[in-house]
Amino acid sequence: MGQHSFGECREGHIPCRLQRYKPDALLLAAGGLGKSEGGDIIEHDTGFCDQTIMIQSSETYMRNLRQWLRDTADSPLEEMSAFFTKRLHDYEEHMSVWEESYRAFSESIPSKCQRILDLGCGTGLELDKIWQKNPDIEVTGVDLCADMLDKLLAKHHDKPFTAICQDYFQYDFGHGKWDAVISFESLHHFLPERKKELYRRIYCSLKENGFFILGDYIACCSEEEELLRDVYLDRRKHSAIPENCYVHFDIPLTLEHETELLGDAGFIIEKVLDGSATIIIARKGD
Repeated sequence: MGQHSFGECREGHIPCRLQRYKPDALLLAAGGLGKSEGGDIIEHDTGFCDQTIMIQSSETYMRNLRQWLRDTADSPLEEMSAFFTKRLHDYEEHMSVWEESYRAFSESIPSKCQRILDLGCGTGLELDKIWQKNPDIEVTGVDLCADMLDKLLAKHHDKPFTAICQDYFQYDFGHGKWDAVISFESLHHFLPERKKELYRRIYCSLKENGFFILGDYIACCSEEEELLRDVYLDRRKHSAIPENCYVHFDIPLTLEHETELLGDAGFIIEKVLDGSATIIIARKGD
């Protein structure tokens, strides 16, 4: 995998970390119009951005991130399902900052998609928008947190929805089954070694010319990716957390590394929408 030195964020990308449960100091504005190395596949939704401002914002973000990691160094890592159960009472209000991203995510799903698998569906905030557009789309949602699935079912008891309370790394996706597989703000909690095999399984589970649509937290540069991975591994080791225990800690990849994993699985990257959340639209290759 290629590397970027600090400050070499992709062109036009100011990191916007509207993340779950991080302080306001890390919430930066996104903007600009960028290009990938392969062509004009990145579209930004908030105008143009000066390169100097971009680099300054990236530096500010990294400085605040390092300070936040120091401030939380003694905070224990929480098991994934327990983390979200504990915060369920205000989860949807907290995530309301993603309103525009949920809308963009729903609009990125091709109209022909009628059978969808949602990985890490939570309380169904992305499904709220998807079903507003088409209430007849059949969705199977997989999530570790039973309480979040219960809230989703209470909201959408009249929708064609199947809830699966399970680890999606263990769930059988089937073969050639889905028009689309989707995931919003879930996969940045896992190392690339795990995601590599998952992406291959997603690819095989899709129908011909099916889509994998990923909305996720993308690291602004290699320094952020490497810093968070190192801290994550150190904290797991320090707390003697077993390998099969999922914890809530963000370990995002850069866009380059995320799309490399998808390409290695056979996907063709159709488009990347880069606003307050990064949305990658990947098609099953021929």
